[in-house]
Amino acid sequence: MKTEANARLSSRSPGILARLAAIEDGSIIRFAFFALLLGTASVLYVDFRDLTQQQQPAALAPNVVPILPPADPERGVAGRPMPHITSTPEALESPLAITLEAGGALKLTGTIDPGAAQRFADEIAARGEYVKTVVLDSPGGSVMDALEIGALIQDKGLATEVAAGNLCASSCPIIFASGAERLASPDSAIGLHQIYAASLGASAVDALAVAGVAMSDAQSMTAQITRHLTESGVDPALWLHALDTPPDRLYYLSAEEMQRLKLVTHMVEN
Repeated sequence: MKTEANARLSSRSPGILARLAAIEDGSIIRFAFFALLLGTASVLYVDFRDLTQQQQPAALAPNVVPILPPADPERGVAGRPMPHITSTPEALESPLAITLEAGGALKLTGTIDPGAAQRFADEIAARGEYVKTVVLDSPGGSVMDALEIGALIQDKGLATEVAAGNLCASSCPIIFASGAERLASPDSAIGLHQIYAASLGASAVDALAVAGVAMSDAQSMTAQITRHLTESGVDPALWLHALDTPPDRLYYLSAEEMQRLKLVTHMVEN
């Protein structure tokens, strides 16, 4: 038996259902999307606010310490095993050292720390007439500094080199790709991976800003790197290996890949 309350509900239900049916599917989807977007933005804001309130800026300064894992094991035959690296961990982890050696070789050894580009520019301004080749042995670091160093190498028409047993990883290949001539050995360890927030800036404010607009910054940075590679005569498809490899791993290039992607202009046999 239908109660009076049920009767009232039944009499109202068609009106409610009719109104719901009148709403287009597209409107419902758009509403759900914007609600999800608003919720995500709220969570990000709360996380960002809590982070800034709970920590002092000095504690948030990014520690630009590159990661030195083996080659990505999930890539199988597409990547090579980690080559034998003769450089010491202590030298690689230290801030970038710049030394002029015999034969016009300017050697860059260590992590590309924020400010490395300015030190490199100062060295070129002081003794650039003696420099012919920039020799790299670095696990990477600040992407912006790598791009600035690379731009100056392009401007001066210098050669670049990664010797057998030396490492050039993360943002370092951006510098290597900048050489008018690019020399490497089959035993050079040249590796790529995704850039991450600590590599993009020198201050805590930079790191927090990157966290807030990660997708925009990542796309902008990828565009800069792709443009730089193209201007250097390197196949920009090289950077697909970086985009495809998590930041806690490295994709080491084989000698065949270095040549096919035009990263190397002259392969030096050991």
